[in-house]
Amino acid sequence: MKHHLFTLLMAVGSTTATIGTASAEDATKAIAVLSSASGSKVTGTVTFTKSGDGVQVVANVTGLSPGNHGFHVHEFGDCSAPDAASAGGHFNPTKDPHAGHDADKRHMGDLGNIEADASGKARLEITDKKMKLDSIIGKAVIVHEKADDLKTQPTGDAGGRVACGVIGLAKQ
Repeated sequence: MKHHLFTLLMAVGSTTATIGTASAEDATKAIAVLSSASGSKVTGTVTFTKSGDGVQVVANVTGLSPGNHGFHVHEFGDCSAPDAASAGGHFNPTKDPHAGHDADKRHMGDLGNIEADASGKARLEITDKKMKLDSIIGKAVIVHEKADDLKTQPTGDAGGRVACGVIGLAKQ
């Protein structure tokens, strides 16, 4: 719990410090530092960078079980619950159905799966054409315990939450 509170305070503190020089509308880069949830040892970072007409998402995660894990932006920037349930559901301002990252109609927060190798390390690099950087500031990134099946409503049947991080503005 202390670790989650520290991470939340650090994310809020860094976001607050940056807002004085830039607003979410002017942002070109954001970051989430992932802390473990639900008793896992999963940690990592996710950066979001404006790239043309989309957002480049780069995730580096460790401590996962081998295989695919659901990877989403959730509606609240709150990782305080031990199981990260405080982050709410998938970020879905358009009220679209849950789907895969490449689907035309999907939650804005649907980023698909991140695949861990045999040592539990995962890296994902995608460009998301639906996501708007200014709309995800203050939301949370969640890594799930199981693969997202990309179809079950509303969550993809990805299981519990093993890591959570609040998305804050990054220095330019």
